[in-house]
Amino acid sequence: MHCRALASKTGATSLECETSSVAANSDADKDPQAILSELRVDIDRIDADVHRLLMERGEIIDRLIAVKARQGGGSAFRPGREAEMMRRLAERHRGLLPLDTVESIWRIIIATFTYVQSNYSVHADISGGDAAMRDSERFHFGFTVPYITHQGAAGVIDAVARSSGDLGMFRIDGGVTAGPWWTRLADPAAPKIIARLPFVERPDHPAGMPVFVIAKPLAEAAAREILLYCLHLERWRDGLPAALAKVSGEMIGNAADETGLSVLVAIPAKAGLDGVQSALTEAGTSASRISEVGSHAARFSFKGHPAS
Repeated sequence: MHCRALASKTGATSLECETSSVAANSDADKDPQAILSELRVDIDRIDADVHRLLMERGEIIDRLIAVKARQGGGSAFRPGREAEMMRRLAERHRGLLPLDTVESIWRIIIATFTYVQSNYSVHADISGGDAAMRDSERFHFGFTVPYITHQGAAGVIDAVARSSGDLGMFRIDGGVTAGPWWTRLADPAAPKIIARLPFVERPDHPAGMPVFVIAKPLAEAAAREILLYCLHLERWRDGLPAALAKVSGEMIGNAADETGLSVLVAIPAKAGLDGVQSALTEAGTSASRISEVGSHAARFSFKGHPAS
């Protein structure tokens, strides 16, 4: 299977894939047992090379840890870099191995080496069910990183705030019972959204439930293609979703709070706060308070079916 990247007007990137025919080779005239023996030797060689390269990556990470220590440390999380790595991976992938497998392998490599640099846990909201959340956490962070469950987004946010550098995960669509959890991210010192998973969206993704990842505020390396804002409004306006769409924004959630209505919106960085203000004006309303609560990479969708 050969894939090529497509860019949409909103800046999001997608993949279009087509299946190519397998070229005939010279194996037809050889003894099948001899061919199998040769292929197994090649497989063993490739496996050894993969292992050697992983160990070499570990040596580089060890040097990276030492350099960071001389600089006074710093967060091991690089959401922008991770998103770009996954985009490049999806763009160049082809062949029989499903993209699901390759993506999972790379996510585990990234997450585990990050854990080696600086131990962390992932706190997850399982109030909507544990199975899908656990699948997402294991797909994106593997089994080495500790997985700690909570009943509700508030518990996840509080745990991340108390930690020295943990991550939190919760469903983007938490339902009406979730309440305006995003208001707890509004304080400048509070945890912030740093990623939206999965990085590569496509039909039948094995861990396709959309989730946000939060962390303590990152001093650098945050992905800022999409900005997220918490808006405090007096009341609901029917025209707001359409007004946001005109500036390529979207409403992620809304819920009543002590001031009236709290709304979570996502908008491309190129539109930014000016775009939010423009949408509010067009909808005939204004916000008493606007707070940035995080950012993430632009969604990267996969059109077509992964190889199987």
